[in-house]
Amino acid sequence: MEKFKAFLRRKDIEISIKRYGIDALGAMAQGLFCSLLIGTIINTLGTQFHISFLTTAVATVNDTQYTVGSLASAMSGPAMAVAIGYALHCPPLVLFSLITVGFASNALGGAGGPLAVLFVAIFASEIGKAVSKETKIDILVTPLVTIGVGVALSAWWAPALGSAAMKVGNIIMWATNLQPFLMGILVSVFVGIALTLPISSAAICAALGLTGLAGGAAVAGCCAQMVGFAVMSFRENKWGGLVSQGIGTSMLQVPNIVRKPIIWVPAILSSAILGPVGTMILHMTSNATGSGMGTAGLVGQIMTWQTMTAVEPPMIVLIKIIVIQIALPAIVTLLISEFMRKKKWIQYGDMKLEL
Repeated sequence: MEKFKAFLRRKDIEISIKRYGIDALGAMAQGLFCSLLIGTIINTLGTQFHISFLTTAVATVNDTQYTVGSLASAMSGPAMAVAIGYALHCPPLVLFSLITVGFASNALGGAGGPLAVLFVAIFASEIGKAVSKETKIDILVTPLVTIGVGVALSAWWAPALGSAAMKVGNIIMWATNLQPFLMGILVSVFVGIALTLPISSAAICAALGLTGLAGGAAVAGCCAQMVGFAVMSFRENKWGGLVSQGIGTSMLQVPNIVRKPIIWVPAILSSAILGPVGTMILHMTSNATGSGMGTAGLVGQIMTWQTMTAVEPPMIVLIKIIVIQIALPAIVTLLISEFMRKKKWIQYGDMKLEL
């Protein structure tokens, strides 16, 4: 057993919740952003602003035409797998082999492909690391083992994982349509909390395929966290903090939350309030790529716009987005936090960031 533990240490294989549930999942979200999400943004900009070079096909593969944005989106599986491998400290041959693994697991996982990529890429990465540089023909063995294991697991696991993820997502969406008040609160709060924690709300929502009213509630919860922390900590962090949290990530507040958890209460209460407002009053919807993003890079707003303008007038959609995803998160969270500051539950400096 000691020899096995020593082998794992030598190979930098750390079996832990942090390594897989935080590092790998967080990196996966970055891979998703740099492929599917950025591709969708490019396509949306091209369509909405009639930018010809963004809407013109630049490649044709098997009679399918691809724009710049759709090329980026098509690479989501490889991008997520390589990002996971990077987070797991894979050596180069393993990392590059994950391109094939990511493509296979995402394709075979169907609509729930991101969840399949997460599990398969982790296993393929660790097994690839285990055999890396253990033979004199490493350049053959490592890619063969990594790709072989990854593709085999993709064929075995990916369809079931993808199907399971979609079933869970469908249950959440069905429940939200049936009980928009209660589920609006639950989805908004839990996804918002996931966004601020060092895990990936974007990857979770993408893996579950969270769309419709549930997607709209998820965006509202994320915006309550990001815009909320940006506004209620403005006196400590000024404009730099407003931008870094408002269109970056509220995850910056995690060290402060650990030190003083009560500072999280205004954002969580705001999520609980705005979730049902979005589901029951404004009937907000979004798609799986934007539901866990909030205001990060304005992806949540772009995806909401793209989803809702298909059935509602653009000006009405724009007003709804401004109200539920920007204005109300700022106002509600600020009011709660100011009340708590007057009660001395939150004090100056509690939300200070080291920018």
